[in-house]
Amino acid sequence: MSQQMFGLQGQTALVTGAGRGMGVGIARTLGRLGARVAVNDLFTERAADTVNTLRAEGIDAFPAAADITDYDQVAAMVARVNAATAGIDILVSNAGVPAEGMGYKKFLASTPADWQRFVNLNMFGLMNICHATVPGMQERGYGRVVAITSESWRAGLPMGIAAYAASKAGAVGFIRHLAAETGRSGITVNALSLGTMNNWDSDALAKKTCFVPRAGSPEDVGAGVAYFASPEAAWVTGQVLPLNGGALTA
Repeated sequence: MSQQMFGLQGQTALVTGAGRGMGVGIARTLGRLGARVAVNDLFTERAADTVNTLRAEGIDAFPAAADITDYDQVAAMVARVNAATAGIDILVSNAGVPAEGMGYKKFLASTPADWQRFVNLNMFGLMNICHATVPGMQERGYGRVVAITSESWRAGLPMGIAAYAASKAGAVGFIRHLAAETGRSGITVNALSLGTMNNWDSDALAKKTCFVPRAGSPEDVGAGVAYFASPEAAWVTGQVLPLNGGALTA
């Protein structure tokens, strides 16, 4: 019998920021498709809670807490995951909101410290985890890297998220260049660009702005990641897939 499409049996996935929200949905989807899932979060307790939830659903998951803005912590975490598995096949860089929250603030009222926390997480965090993980993928000749970004990089909004949007735009530029550097090693690198999600009181906004009149869910994000992570997406790299219910179409 042939393997099911999008099956991830025998693979190991590392999902950052998987202690809550969209990250839980990503970890759950990859686990249901057969992957063993390393659950990263800044907070050990949140990672453990997600692992317990997934294990109760029959998913093979284990905690991998670390601060992805700290390169030494990232390198140590990746070493632990590699030691416990045959190596990381799928990396999903999902962590995107600092521990202090978004802190909506118009740019001219913000400070360099406000900007730095977004750049540290969404740029350097992504670069840290890729730098520590991709060499192992190159050695094995296979890998899938999926970055979670935001439609805020494509559309200007008066919400006070300029630094966040800039950091997400930087992530898009980075994944395209990493894709160019790694494609001949059997590695694909792509991004999902999220629109209005249901991790805040967003249904009213989504009904006004989305062709599909609802906010996006963790399940929607998990499905998008599953495609990019799959063997079937072997000829897709350096791409950004908008996941926005039709709110932006250009």
